[in-house]
Amino acid sequence: MFLGEFEHSIDDKGRVAIPARFREDLSEGMVLTRGFDACLQAFPRSIWQQLAQKVSSLSLGSPEARTLRRMLFSNAAEVEIDRQGRILVPQNLREYAGLAEQVVISGMDTYFEIWATDRWRSVMEQLDTSGAGIAAQLAAVGI
Repeated sequence: MFLGEFEHSIDDKGRVAIPARFREDLSEGMVLTRGFDACLQAFPRSIWQQLAQKVSSLSLGSPEARTLRRMLFSNAAEVEIDRQGRILVPQNLREYAGLAEQVVISGMDTYFEIWATDRWRSVMEQLDTSGAGIAAQLAAVGI
């Protein structure tokens, strides 16, 4: 389970340390891909395989399904954790997410996200101002 928020630096080669408490759930490997909100999403291999099966089962006739496939699969990279607990983030993914110097790694239960620090702060500010609306949506579905 991936929980919490962690700030880490990213070095000149594009390596970033993965929080120690996340590493155990990544022993089988991981897949890194573009996220939906200008961030990166990192999945343990088993979770990625489940997601891939669901996405691959969507109709090729659907423009939305084709777009989702392109987004998730064409930019995906299998990454390994080195002895220092770091991963190498491919250049194209660093550019997409605007990663430089400092990043935020945020747990999302079954996966985690990697954010440029300024983008993460902006997302959190929006969350702070929309809390009442989110609570109303949750109440509407019985949560």
